[in-house]
Amino acid sequence: MHFKKINRRRLLKDAAALTALGLGGLLPTESLAAPLRLGQPAPEATLISLNGTHYSTHDLLGRVVVLTFWATWCLPCRRELPALSTYAARQEAAGLTVLGFSLDDTDQYTAVHEIAQTLSFPVGFFNATSAPGYGRIWRMPANFTIDREGKLADNAWDDKQEPGWTTERLERVLSPLLQNEGGQTKMF
Repeated sequence: MHFKKINRRRLLKDAAALTALGLGGLLPTESLAAPLRLGQPAPEATLISLNGTHYSTHDLLGRVVVLTFWATWCLPCRRELPALSTYAARQEAAGLTVLGFSLDDTDQYTAVHEIAQTLSFPVGFFNATSAPGYGRIWRMPANFTIDREGKLADNAWDDKQEPGWTTERLERVLSPLLQNEGGQTKMF
């Protein structure tokens, strides 16, 4: 048996074509999600943290928001979390908010909680939150950045070379978004 690698863009294009033909009902609804486009309004997401606090990207307009999807068993995720946490703590006053979505099952609460305690940003379980516009997260790490105006500024799905956060990528992607017109970090 031969299996082809599923291309997300192709799937969305095929879904759009079937929908245009009136055959969209033949596809699962998650395959009909609008494609993520840089510079366009970012899909809303809501995180319910481990302590029960609700964080909505809609309520965070005016801040730069990073949505990071990770799991305890994902080694690349575990490697990037400390750098992201350090950067987030350093840039929180400049307007950065990071929301961590754990893809672990809720029966892994203890392991997720142990990691969350080492992070400077809130963490919650993906299956207890809402982020439907980001599609099915099947590759990790997966990170999305929303600018102060609520527009998608970075889509790690599209960055094949460096999809995870490194110190260099954090500076390259996030620092410009945290700057004001004079080149200074915007302080609230």
